Amino acid sequence: MIWGDLLAANLWSFALTSIVIELTPGPNMGYLAVLSASSGRRKGFAAVAGVALGLLVVGVAAALGLAAMISASPLLYEAMRWGGVFYLLYLAWDGWRESGMPLGEGARLRGPDSKYFTRGLVTNLLNPKAALFYVAVLPGFVDATRPVVAQTIMLSVVYVVIATGIHASVVALAGTAERLMRDDRRRQWVGRGLSLALAGIAVWFAWSTRG
Repeated sequence: MIWGDLLAANLWSFALTSIVIELTPGPNMGYLAVLSASSGRRKGFAAVAGVALGLLVVGVAAALGLAAMISASPLLYEAMRWGGVFYLLYLAWDGWRESGMPLGEGARLRGPDSKYFTRGLVTNLLNPKAALFYVAVLPGFVDATRPVVAQTIMLSVVYVVIATGIHASVVALAGTAERLMRDDRRRQWVGRGLSLALAGIAVWFAWSTRG
């Protein structure tokens, strides 16, 4: 059985590698921390679900060869990279705008949880580093003598589970800062500081993903 072979040879080393990679600060961790601190855990967990779906979609795409196509095409890679940068900058601007509004008005502007689910999803679909993980790292744990697509999907699920657990922990910890946002003046200062941090993450993302 493929699953038994993976458990015996590669699964645990792949899981450890995934944990190390996910504990390294990146756009997902930064965005989720900023969102949870400014809008609360509920919005953060909605975004975590979107991130998880995005990672899974990219994993399936990798199994079908689409991630390799993106990695091999400078034009596609750059389009995804800059799309992700500008989307993060848009989220930073949206947070800055919301932080300047009274608490009740800002709460209405935040909208439903589905809005943050979609944002988490889009952020990952526009993240070429996710595609590169599936192209550059995951294949090293695949047994070429076994069905490659099935193994890729299995390992992708393992990675998504690990990433989701870490992201949920980030949200739980960052969400404790939400109480700082209940005073309008403090909320404005803290919210704008977090928005600037998210803009900084966008700049870092542009730098770290350059070809």
